[in-house]
Amino acid sequence: MKLTTSGESDVFNFSIVNCKLHRAALEAILRHAERANPSECCGVLVGRGDEILQALAARNVADDPNRYVLDPADHITIRRNARAAGLAVVGFYHSHPHSAARPSATDQAEATYPDHLYLIVGADGVRLFRLTGGNFAEAPFVTVT
Repeated sequence: MKLTTSGESDVFNFSIVNCKLHRAALEAILRHAERANPSECCGVLVGRGDEILQALAARNVADDPNRYVLDPADHITIRRNARAAGLAVVGFYHSHPHSAARPSATDQAEATYPDHLYLIVGADGVRLFRLTGGNFAEAPFVTVT
């Protein structure tokens, strides 16, 4: 906590809770990214809370291979199927085949689901982020079976 001269304080919120990413979901994402390379892939993360149980591929309907636009019909179908199974859409994934696993300026501008997880597969590995207050914050995760 940082105290200001007026006696007011700035409160810093942070989480040390690791998200759980099921190994089968991670493997599905990596296979999808490999198949789509050199284009970006995209999909939906399904689970509950901070647990990612499934990664479901969606069609990338972007005209540019260096961008992704998740097919709206796939998004709606996945959301309905998740709800029917007692699960929820907890986030989204996509790949950066030619750059780092960090949100790009385009990712930042087009992210519209606050408090959701955003997993990026990049040329340097896999990273997970949470969209909070309009900004991406890296979210630690553990892979579980």
